[in-house]
Amino acid sequence: MRIWDIPPEKMCRQHLLGEHRELHALWSIIINDKKAYAHHPETLRWKGKLKALYLRHEALVKEMTERGYKHHTSLDPAFATGKAVQDEFVNTYEEQVRILKEKGCGCRV
Repeated sequence: MRIWDIPPEKMCRQHLLGEHRELHALWSIIINDKKAYAHHPETLRWKGKLKALYLRHEALVKEMTERGYKHHTSLDPAFATGKAVQDEFVNTYEEQVRILKEKGCGCRV
């Protein structure tokens, strides 16, 4: 599970759509207090920052729409509480860029 900190417009199709799918899973884990993945580093960094996660979702949806994808899975903004900025990282931005470059996937990083 990974929510990147890379701007969505730089992401390849695979990572853009994959992150969107994983973001919905993460949102569900946090708002429904699910036990699975509750202690995953990515889950822990977003607890108390659902506003930031909501805004990341909106940025992904904007990019998906600009690329012509249809979006039908909104998040409930009533749950978008806490900090609006993500300031904790599993990997630094620079490490994330390196990881994506090594994948050779088409992300423009």
